[in-house]
Amino acid sequence: MRHVISVLVENKFGVLARIAGLFSGRGFNIDTLNVGPTHQEGRSRITATLNGDEKALDQCVKQLDKLIDVIDIQNFSDNESVGRELVMIKVKANSSNRSEVTQICDVFRGKIIDVAKESLVVEATGNGNKIVAFIELIEPFGIIELARTGTVSLRRGRADH
Repeated sequence: MRHVISVLVENKFGVLARIAGLFSGRGFNIDTLNVGPTHQEGRSRITATLNGDEKALDQCVKQLDKLIDVIDIQNFSDNESVGRELVMIKVKANSSNRSEVTQICDVFRGKIIDVAKESLVVEATGNGNKIVAFIELIEPFGIIELARTGTVSLRRGRADH
């Protein structure tokens, strides 16, 4: 089963390693992992997309909660959070196919962020399914390089969370 876990932590040395170790120690494969600072000084948010058993996840969350540098843990289901990914793709594009690549970018609300004689660098954001569909349509042109973030998620709605 797929799970998205958001962990608010003190931004200190070794916190990420301890959290990743807990996930792997409980038999979870980390599909995506995203870490970045928050609006609060000295705090970071770790967002992990995991595959594993619900019961094992509950145990894992309890263990995470015991770590000193962990401030808050949220386990998101699809309908209670909003999540996005970013992909950047360097794709082969010359004068004969550049307009077709550009049209695909437009359909996906992608942006062309670099233009060279034989390539374009494009970016797109969206949920995982949108990113996969975008990659599948761009792939026939020839992907030179690709970088993709993991999911970044926040809880929907209430101001107190």
